[in-house]
Order: sequence, then structure tokens, then C-alpha cells
Amino acid sequence: MTPIAQDLADLRREYRSRPLHRADLDPDPLVQFDRWFGEATHAGLPDANAMSVATVAADGQPSSRMVLLKYYDAQGFVFYTNLGSRKAAELGANPRAALLFFWPELFRQVKIRGRAARTSAAENLAYFMRRPRDSQLGAWVSSQSQPISSRAVLEQKFTEMKQKFAQGEVPLPSFWGGYRVAPDYIEFWQGQEGRLHDRLAYTRDDSGWNIERLAP
Repeated sequence: MTPIAQDLADLRREYRSRPLHRADLDPDPLVQFDRWFGEATHAGLPDANAMSVATVAADGQPSSRMVLLKYYDAQGFVFYTNLGSRKAAELGANPRAALLFFWPELFRQVKIRGRAARTSAAENLAYFMRRPRDSQLGAWVSSQSQPISSRAVLEQKFTEMKQKFAQGEVPLPSFWGGYRVAPDYIEFWQGQEGRLHDRLAYTRDDSGWNIERLAP
């Protein structure tokens, strides 16, 4: 079998956007994130709340996956998952996590590092009850990250759950909940021509947030 090889050296585009200056930034990175997130949603970007969540296993092996941000405030960034998933197991052993938002249409990234903690039962229930009914049923169906023999297994279990909860509301599964990542590092990345990108990073210490510019 012929090995697959692909030279991507010439696959590129130039980033052209307004420079990001220190004076442009709010002293609070959560306020700055809110500003950028508002601009992303106002621009009509699809899945503007999609983010990569990176975790590290006990053996040091990192893993990442795309999830949807469902809430943020001054305390951090919240996403929801099956509590038996790989990400949940890894966060249980090592609560440090990294998040990444990428908005290519705006030539922007936001990189976040912090500590993840489980959200409360009340928060989990409040969000779960707002999910579409099929998504609620899906939470009951999937033993996330576990091997299954076929898609038919999922579809059969979905049919069973649909029948089981045909009457009334779908209850919150005990094995489903959220994580809030409390940031201690947030970096705002703005693409520029010639790969001279703007990178401005907030780092938290005992006195609050410090801001510094990083080389691209």
C-alpha cells in the first residue's frame, strides 16, 4: 500500500485585521471575552460557542475534543458532559484544563487555562431542562467514551428511552452534569499580516490580573 503524503506548505492565507493594542483591552479578561464573544455572535459566526477542551490523563497523555460553551460569568466557563466520559475521568484525576475558541472569520483565538470544578446539582438541572427533548433523551442513551458494537445499539436504546419517558418530563440523569473552568490565564490572539500576530495575555496572581504582550 502506498504511504499517504501531502505537502501543505503552500496552503495558507494572509490574515488582515485591525491590530490589537494594549489600550484596546478591558482590565478584566472576562469583560474582554464578553466583548469578543458578542462580536463573534453579532457577525453570525456558526457555533461561536464551540471550544476545544484539553485534559490530561494520569499517564500524561493529553486529549482534546470540541464541546459547546453553555454559560460564562465572572467565575468561569461552563460546559456539560456525561460524568463517565474520558474528559470527566481525566478532570477527576487532574482538574487542570485548557480551552480554545477559534473564530477564523475574525482571525481570532482565545486561549484559556484554569482549574475545572463540578457545577451544582441545581445548575445541572436548570440547564438540562432547557435542552431539546431529544438531547435530554440522548444523555440517557450514551455511555460516553465507552466502546459499542454498532450504531444500531444507540438507536435501539434511544427508542427504549423515548418509550420509557413518553409521559411527562425527562429526568436529569445522575451521571450527567457540568464543569466550570475558573481561569488563571486568558490570551487574546488577533491574526495579522506576515504572521506578526498580536498576542495579549492576562495572568492572574494574588493582586488580580496582569497583562503582557507575547511574541507571535
